[in-house]
Amino acid sequence: MGVMTIKTFSLGGELTINRLGFGAMRLAMGAFAGPARDPETGIAVLRRAVELGVNHIDTAGFYGRDAVWANELIRTALTPYRDDLVIATKVGPLPGPNGVPSGQATADQLRGLVEADLRCLGLNRLNLVYLRVGGMTGPGGESIAERFAVLAELRAEGLIQHLGVSNVDGAQLAEARGIAPVTAVQNRHTGDTGLLPECEEAGIAYVPYFPLGGGVGSGPLDAERLGKVAARLGATPAQVAIASLLAKSPSVLAIPGTGSLDHLEENLAANDLSLRDEDLSDLRG
Repeated sequence: MGVMTIKTFSLGGELTINRLGFGAMRLAMGAFAGPARDPETGIAVLRRAVELGVNHIDTAGFYGRDAVWANELIRTALTPYRDDLVIATKVGPLPGPNGVPSGQATADQLRGLVEADLRCLGLNRLNLVYLRVGGMTGPGGESIAERFAVLAELRAEGLIQHLGVSNVDGAQLAEARGIAPVTAVQNRHTGDTGLLPECEEAGIAYVPYFPLGGGVGSGPLDAERLGKVAARLGATPAQVAIASLLAKSPSVLAIPGTGSLDHLEENLAANDLSLRDEDLSDLRG
């Protein structure tokens, strides 16, 4: 029996977005410390993504290298923006000398980072802004109240439409929700979706980053089981991984990223892949 997958999600009860979106990190570089990519390829990937139905793009002001930056590519490729396009960005991390976002902004620096995203993207208001906490490791448990309150103030001023949190634990999510409405949580996808039930109950989008492993470690699914299901369905492992993520919960949004047109088309074809109960059982082992 096939698993019914709802294709859209209502962000904050007012923005209808397709659950299979696009992550912009790899547009400008293959890795934070790696060389910059050809900007013309990035522009082509963005335009093709929108042509194929993507209306949720996840980006950040620190996605870039040398003279190539994701937000500038998005503005160049997609302005004037479609009315239904939702652009999500993240603030908090600060790039170190090697380009890796190893620092963390203080509360006093967040307004400037949001205003920089507005300028680079050519927008008067950002649809969704996450407070990204900590570094590349998991949640650190520190208080986020002071920093999240700054974003809540910018939302009240009309510069931000919706607020999210990224790389957080349950206590940090509760802290943020006590200050202002949270419409999205973006944590690393490593099979641990401990906050997913709370997000489902509250109507919050759960947006795992590195849904295919991110090139910095193993993927969230066992490679052997993934390969067997993919062979049975005549699909690629990446397509099965994305489809299984979407099948996990109607609150989950997928944002696989790539700097390749071929990989983009492969990833987005997962939207038409129907997994059966036996496929999901096999993937879980």
